Amino acid sequence: MTDKERAVAIGGYSPVSYFEHGPGLGKSDFAATHEGITYYLASEEQRAKFKAHPEKYVPAFGGLCAFGQSIEKDFVVDPTSYKIVDGRLLLFLKNSDLDALKLWNQGNERELLEKADRHFGKRAD
Repeated sequence: MTDKERAVAIGGYSPVSYFEHGPGLGKSDFAATHEGITYYLASEEQRAKFKAHPEKYVPAFGGLCAFGQSIEKDFVVDPTSYKIVDGRLLLFLKNSDLDALKLWNQGNERELLEKADRHFGKRAD
């Protein structure tokens, strides 16, 4: 992974795509920045949507794994492992050892979300 790829959120996936049809890569031609983080969008239309309401599209927990946050761990995500809960984009770790979305779905989602919110909120303090 190059430095440029590291600087782009969600591994270059468009945050708007998750809400429209599922994960899809964005393009550097349609980049937008929110709070110092660069996002790639798939089209000019998506970029306009993102710029109008970035808070609607940015992933929860700064793009870290939602399950990881619920157990106070910072896990890197697989951008194709996701769930939208109450209009929030949650991303999850998925590799040969762990499927965090599966663990999340086996638990009490409300409790896990509250724990994740609490833990991530401490980071801002």
